[in-house]
Amino acid sequence: MLKNRIIGIFILLLLFFSCQQKEEVICYGTPTNDLIKLLDEEGYRLRIYSSVHEALQKAPKQAGVLLLSESYPREGVKLDTADQKIIKEKSLRVFMEFPQCVGATEWVTADTLELERIVVCDSLNSLLPSMSLLSFQRCIMKQTPDPIANPLLVAAKVAGFNDAVYGLKDTPTQPILYFHNDQLLLSATCMSNFAEGRYLPEQRVKALFEYIFQWLLNRETFTFSTWTSYIRPTYTATDVLPKDAGMNSIKKGVEWFYNGHFLVHSDWKHDWADKYMGNGIAPVGPELPRNFKDGDGSLGILEGHMSGIKYDGTQMYRYWMRDDVQGEASFAFAAAGTLLDNSQYTKVAANLLDYSFTEYRDSVRNDPKSPSYGLLGWAYTHKGTYYGDDNARSLLGSIASSALMNNPKWDKQIVEGIVGNFRTTGLNGFRGQNILEPDLQKRGWKSYYNADLVNLHAHFEAWNWACYLWLYNQTHYQPLLERVKRGITMMMEGYPEQWSWTNGIQQERARMILPLAWLYRVAPTEEHLDWLHFMTNELLRNQVPCGGIREELGDESKSLFGRTPSNAEYGNNEAPLIFDNGDPVADMLYTTNFAFVGLCEAAKATQDTTYIKAVNQMRDFLIRIQVRSDKFKNVDGAWFRAFNYEDWNYWASNADAGWGVWSTLTGWIQSWIVGTQFVLEEDSSLWDIANQKDVSTVASEVIEEMITRQL
Repeated sequence: MLKNRIIGIFILLLLFFSCQQKEEVICYGTPTNDLIKLLDEEGYRLRIYSSVHEALQKAPKQAGVLLLSESYPREGVKLDTADQKIIKEKSLRVFMEFPQCVGATEWVTADTLELERIVVCDSLNSLLPSMSLLSFQRCIMKQTPDPIANPLLVAAKVAGFNDAVYGLKDTPTQPILYFHNDQLLLSATCMSNFAEGRYLPEQRVKALFEYIFQWLLNRETFTFSTWTSYIRPTYTATDVLPKDAGMNSIKKGVEWFYNGHFLVHSDWKHDWADKYMGNGIAPVGPELPRNFKDGDGSLGILEGHMSGIKYDGTQMYRYWMRDDVQGEASFAFAAAGTLLDNSQYTKVAANLLDYSFTEYRDSVRNDPKSPSYGLLGWAYTHKGTYYGDDNARSLLGSIASSALMNNPKWDKQIVEGIVGNFRTTGLNGFRGQNILEPDLQKRGWKSYYNADLVNLHAHFEAWNWACYLWLYNQTHYQPLLERVKRGITMMMEGYPEQWSWTNGIQQERARMILPLAWLYRVAPTEEHLDWLHFMTNELLRNQVPCGGIREELGDESKSLFGRTPSNAEYGNNEAPLIFDNGDPVADMLYTTNFAFVGLCEAAKATQDTTYIKAVNQMRDFLIRIQVRSDKFKNVDGAWFRAFNYEDWNYWASNADAGWGVWSTLTGWIQSWIVGTQFVLEEDSSLWDIANQKDVSTVASEVIEEMITRQL
């Protein structure tokens, strides 16, 4: 009896361990391949061979075989007629990628995807319904000379967030994944480097490989228990944040400037920054090598990454030298230098201000007789273009930075910048999108100052108002307050029907909160408090539980860059990250970043517990979604423009021609997030920091010289 029990237990153990042991997979490919490493980690028994022919010869009958590219993108995988015969005779199931030839047919032509995304042609599983979208970034694909019927995946330029909303009828397509026959599944590109190539969204890429392996291993179902990714958010949506998470996020945020070598160094300025900036029309080039030296701010800071990701996961840089990011980045460095007691960061902050007020205040901008005196040129290549909003963000960053350094060196230039913008602001408090140097020289500043302009567009107007309110608090020069009140009154009366918007109505709300909070600071009336409460609550209606702000489109007739109207228009202009309201995306370039600043100021100005809770939720959200990557170091510590808070990944519509989903920005994004985190760590406000400065004397002199004497 005991003997029978022992035998029974032994049989059960054998059955248990045999059930735990996973299938054997025959492979041709390198052991360092993302897919092979994943299969190994998942417990599959891998037999890796050094040639396609050997792998097929050694494969058992009816086995699943992977023929993976060893030399992508230089050379594809070759399958000759003898290999095809083996596949047929053994009834093998073969997945082959990046084919160079199949039998007598050669795949010679290679093409690199640009704006195209991957479209599912027919439903594959619950996560991959028909017309659902993935991105294989700028992968390189082989084009077959033969027509392909019923491909599973195609590459096409299509509009939409998660789905190709306009279908495929009016856009060229290229087959990506298809059955050559019932035993051979072909991929026109290398799919097995999904982690290195940064294929997204990860849930759908994982589901795609589960579909492939379900067929390959002839299984009813197939799932991977894990997934490989080299770029992730710092924390999940549910992780308990450490007490020092905010401090660490600031550290990582400022270290990112060095991870990407964005501070220009003289050793590579000419051959990289100058070369790829060109005339500023397409200032894009490859990422800087890891061993390049970092500058100290005296030659400025680059703009950041563009959204283009190459086949090997490296990401293109934007080599444009813009003034706004100089002042903004100076704030981030000064904040980190103050918090971390780091004199190197403080030195960079000072050098960036020197660079900003020297390089972008040259020529007519530094001539007291010129109507453009005091203005900051938009960019190195476009110094005669003056965006008020870009000037405002640079100046606000400069105010905060110089205040933290307790250095009055730039006070006169800061005030001249604000007054230069104010005297080109009209009677109603509006300045418009931009002013060009030839027009300004021809018309003179007084024609703008006396204009009856109305521009209900917060993106272009709101932060200039914040500058004017700060200067009013320093000087009590009444026209500053009067014109701001007039402009804000018209904005509030025109909301929302008359508001223009840039990439979404949400960002316009976000931009308004800062000047409304500061208006209440200088003129604490019930009406001003009501305005602040109203607009802040309008924004918070779209704050999701994790703390991010859901994007929203407004009336299309009032948009500057609205919903992409067709497949043909995808990627041609600036664009929203969403296609329909309700798409679960937060925008760190246009909305959540500026909402973070404004909400902090609203909370401090009112001490409203709802706002305090909301800004802390937003802070935690930004800490969680900060990029973490050991492999791609130049994005480690950054914030990408887009984050899908529902799937907890970096995914959205990548239609924006300049600043898409995976773009970074040293100014707009990084600096305001790092700077506002510092403000919260210090339990302070941007208002309190800015008003540590006293520019009242110099400001009165500048106003007298630039406005009063000339009127």
